[in-house]
Amino acid sequence: MTDQHPSVPARAQSGTSGVQHVTERHEDNFTVVGNHLAQHPDLSLTAIGLAVHIQSLPAGTPIGIKALTAKFQEGEIRIAAALRELETHGYLTRARERLQSGRVVTRTVSYNKPATAIPEHRPASPPPRPASPLLRTESPAPKPCRTAADLLTGLRATDSRLLLSERDVHRLAPQVSAWLERGVSVTAVERTLTSDLPQVPIKHPAAFLAHRLTVLLPPPLPTAPPRPAPIPRPAPLQTCDGCERAFRSAHPGRCRDCRPAERDAA
Repeated sequence: MTDQHPSVPARAQSGTSGVQHVTERHEDNFTVVGNHLAQHPDLSLTAIGLAVHIQSLPAGTPIGIKALTAKFQEGEIRIAAALRELETHGYLTRARERLQSGRVVTRTVSYNKPATAIPEHRPASPPPRPASPLLRTESPAPKPCRTAADLLTGLRATDSRLLLSERDVHRLAPQVSAWLERGVSVTAVERTLTSDLPQVPIKHPAAFLAHRLTVLLPPPLPTAPPRPAPIPRPAPLQTCDGCERAFRSAHPGRCRDCRPAERDAA
């Protein structure tokens, strides 16, 4: 029985349209079924009736396709489709397990109140606050040319002989950018330009730096090898709706041996 009418008088009301209920209290030999199943909007009537029947059975009762077909007038195709509906909506799970003896059996579990049948009501999370225009979590990355110019301008802080004019900075900036584009860090470029400087005065610092940037330019980084193509995975194991044997297929249904029988029955 469903839990919609826990206490309704035994006599039906008259003078109204639609269904009327005559409800008697069951003292024994009854099954409690939730309205989420009895009034499920997405399950077929066959699936709902089959779920009620399965929930009323004692534990250990066989509910294979052949056993259910022997009980009811529906054929194997309709019963198999109803079982798949119940699996989809969480009322039933079927898994193939291998016993220690090597025999493969089907473990079936029936759920009278699956989690997927009851929608969760979660409080709506507040919308995220817009970021303040005065606060920035991170500054935009500087452009390579701008970084190269800053590097060249700051060389005079390491050695005053490397003082460059603004014109020299703009002329050498593309050469420094070439180093940066090849994966060399700003610190490494600066160390290359300022290490092992001559002890004599540097009359032309721009020409001296241009020579180092040209002669010591490292080669480009090797390109990464292409990733190997993924190995195709085999299709998952399915349980045949006809003989309940395991077979590999992307979709549930019948195995290769049972398909001709299904076409003949159709």
